[in-house]
Amino acid sequence: MKAIHFDHYGAPEDMQLKDFPAPQPGPGEVLIKVRASAVNAADWHVLRADPFLVRLAFGLRKPRLPILGADVAGEVLAVGAGVTRFRAGDAVFGCLSGGNWGAFAEQVCAPEGALALKPAHCTFQQAAAAPLAGMTALQALGRFGKLQAGQKVLVNGASGGVGTFAVQIAKALGAEVTAVCSARNVELARSIGADHVIDYTQVDFTREAGRYDFILGANGYHPIAAYRRTLTPTGRYVMAGGAGKQMTEAMFLGPWLSLGGRKLGNVMMKPSLADLETLAGLLESGQVVPVIDRAYPLAQVPEAIAYLEQGHATGKVVITM
Repeated sequence: MKAIHFDHYGAPEDMQLKDFPAPQPGPGEVLIKVRASAVNAADWHVLRADPFLVRLAFGLRKPRLPILGADVAGEVLAVGAGVTRFRAGDAVFGCLSGGNWGAFAEQVCAPEGALALKPAHCTFQQAAAAPLAGMTALQALGRFGKLQAGQKVLVNGASGGVGTFAVQIAKALGAEVTAVCSARNVELARSIGADHVIDYTQVDFTREAGRYDFILGANGYHPIAAYRRTLTPTGRYVMAGGAGKQMTEAMFLGPWLSLGGRKLGNVMMKPSLADLETLAGLLESGQVVPVIDRAYPLAQVPEAIAYLEQGHATGKVVITM
């Protein structure tokens, strides 16, 4: 099989398309013929070892994983011993970030628990776009945000990968949603369900104190104190993407600023079969529809990562086989 290989930390152009032996499923694993994958910020963070803490998880001197790619959608080719939920021919999707990644390849083995049946109404590209970004939004709104129907939610970075899922999931949960994005994405934000849209080039939403029950910082830097000022007295802010400075503030200043009624912090998505199946239900019902900016073939994964790293993608960037 062919796969995109990287053997040292660096830039997208350091990745290469190479031939690998076809993998064989072990006990509890499913062998997938990959039909589509998706690029995430996590891919270029690992590729560049930025921030440095990435090396603690992926290897101090060189990466221990030769193939990136967390999101996958495809067809089951074979199953390993003990697999009971899938059989050859099933269409599946899932997130491999909890294991050995490897979705930037023609075939990949995945733990049974990392996969769910692909929603019938989704294409393989749509299904591949959903797992990591969709579960990040779902966990931010649910586990950290404890979102309830009728609450006021603001999504900063509403036109990005996580942001487009967050707007739709918040609406599905019954929230009143304000989307923050650039002028060119205002109509997109409205089309995916935002009740209100703020063009950040014209309005600084952090100057309006005490307005939101929950704020998701999916992109775009504001000091964490400014986010705190914009929350209601019992509001919550969670960082789920953005610059290193924003990440550092959420991790180290968030707990200190959470001593009162407001809660501030960051969320790191943890792969969860229950959350993946919840996401599958939202996709199947049409309450959530992945927004896809563009698609690249497998050989152009480096170009796809470079494009995403520029920060101008609308929704998701997918890889097709």
